[in-house]
Amino acid sequence: MRLGASTTAAGFWISTLLPVAYFPIFIVGIDSIGRLSLFLGLLAVHALALVVGHDYPASRPQ
Repeated sequence: MRLGASTTAAGFWISTLLPVAYFPIFIVGIDSIGRLSLFLGLLAVHALALVVGHDYPASRPQ
C-alpha cells in the first residue's frame, strides 16, 4: 500500500470516528477557554481529515 493511499484511508477513518470525541465535550459543556480551544481544535482536525480522506475508494458507491 502506498503512503498516499494509507494517508487517505487514515483521513477517512479519522473523519468517520472523530465525532464520537465531541460527545464528552457537549455533555460536560463548553464553559472555559480551554474546552473551547479543545472543541475548535477537534473541529480543525476533523475538517483536515475530511479533506485528506475524501478520495478513499471504500467511501464511493459501487
